[in-house]
Amino acid sequence: MSELDVYARQGFGNSAGMGKAPALLIVDFVNGFADPAVFGGGNIGAAIAATVPMLAFCRERGIPVAHTRVVYAADGTDAGVFARKAPGLLRLTEDSPLSQIVPELAPVPGELVVRKLGASAFFETQLASWLRFKRVDTLLVAGCTTSGCVRASVVDSLQHNFRTVVLTECVGDRAQGPHEANLFDMGQKYADLMDNAAAMAAIRAG
Repeated sequence: MSELDVYARQGFGNSAGMGKAPALLIVDFVNGFADPAVFGGGNIGAAIAATVPMLAFCRERGIPVAHTRVVYAADGTDAGVFARKAPGLLRLTEDSPLSQIVPELAPVPGELVVRKLGASAFFETQLASWLRFKRVDTLLVAGCTTSGCVRASVVDSLQHNFRTVVLTECVGDRAQGPHEANLFDMGQKYADLMDNAAAMAAIRAG
C-alpha cells in the first residue's frame, strides 16, 4: 500500500473547493526573503515571479488582496521566542530595506498590509476580521516559506473556517525538500492545491 493509499483510506485529501468570494494572501514576499544571501534561496524567486500574474488577475477582478511583513521594533522590545529561534529576523524592522515588499508585488491603495511578529498571518493580527468584513469565503495563499509562514497561515486559515487554496506555483522555500513535503501535507489536511491556471479557471467559473 502506497503512502497516498494510506491517506485516502483514512479519509484525507478531499477538496473543500473554491467558494464564491475569494481573497489573495501574499505572505512575506519581502526583499530579505527574495535574497538568497539573506533569508531566501531555493524556488522563492520563481514563486515571486509566478505571483505577479496572479496578483494582476485578482486586481482586475476586484478580489481583495492582503500582504504580510514580519516587522520588529528597532530595539527588539517586541521580540519573542520566534526571534530567539531565528534571531536574524530582528533585522526586519519597519524601515529596513529587507522588510519591504518586493517592488513587483508592491501593494496598491485598498490592499491590506499585515505586520506580524510570528509565523502565521492570523496570529494577533487584524487579518481574520478584515476578511470577514470583506465577506470572503476562500483564501488563496502565495508567499514564503512553504514550510514556515505559509504553512502556519494556511493552518490558521482553515481554523478560521475559510476554504483555503495554496497556489502551488506561487509558494516557495529555501530548500526543495521542506517545500514538497509541506505542500503534500497541506494538500492532504488543510488546503486545496492549485496551480495558477486551475485557480483562475475556478474563479472565472464563479
